[in-house]
Amino acid sequence: MNEILYNRKKGIHLSKLGIYMFLIFQGAIMSFPLLIMIISSLKSNREIFKNPFSFPSSLNLENYSDLFIKASYGRYFLNSLIVSSCAILIIVATSSLAAYAISKYNFFGNRIVFFYFLAGLMIPIRLGTINILQMFIKMNLYDNLISLIIIYSAMGIPPGILIFTGFMQEIPDELSDSARVDGCSEIGIFGKVIAPLIGPAIVVVAVYNLIPIWNDFWFPLILINSDNLMTIPLATARMFGKHETNYGLVFAILTAAAVPPMILFASLSRYFIKGLTAGAIKG
Repeated sequence: MNEILYNRKKGIHLSKLGIYMFLIFQGAIMSFPLLIMIISSLKSNREIFKNPFSFPSSLNLENYSDLFIKASYGRYFLNSLIVSSCAILIIVATSSLAAYAISKYNFFGNRIVFFYFLAGLMIPIRLGTINILQMFIKMNLYDNLISLIIIYSAMGIPPGILIFTGFMQEIPDELSDSARVDGCSEIGIFGKVIAPLIGPAIVVVAVYNLIPIWNDFWFPLILINSDNLMTIPLATARMFGKHETNYGLVFAILTAAAVPPMILFASLSRYFIKGLTAGAIKG
């Protein structure tokens, strides 16, 4: 009997060891491109092509100094920050209120409204690029950051509603009923009862939408023309010259651009995982 238990425990330990080894291997594969990007940002063009995978011969911070002086990175960073933060605020506010109505109220066409929003997940918004461009030109919003905020908000609301609806369905209705008995309004119920309980879901929606918004190149390319309104991906693409490209500066831009999402995810990863787990429990 003891031998059977010993063998079973040994098998469990070996399986855990195998899982850990696999995760370490996966982490190394995913970290390698980031490491190369950071190392290359500390090199000159000549050294990048001469020794692409080696560490820099000397610490060269010239690319990072040029980042704000020659490349106007501060302006591009601010543009991306404004667009991303405004779009995420709109996505969280709109999708949470819509999900509250869908999940907590029974009305005619409830499921139809829900599936209408879900259709936004199945139809790529880029299919309507020409019509979107024409619409913003008529609205005098071409070459304006507001156009990007509108587009990204429209892209993020459908998945936001899906995440918030699944999360709010797990909140007992008794909490809302108790608040109504105490005379709390519907807006008050949402703000004082529901909102404090959906913190992990808010983190999931914010992180889920931040990465594609922060890294999007397509819509800034279509809707932005002025140099001072460019976002980071569009400005980075303009760094590739026809005859010569400063790859060290490009890698420095990419490294600096990767820092905010990484910091946000690292600081909110605990809530992000909790929100994903909570949303997955509901069948």
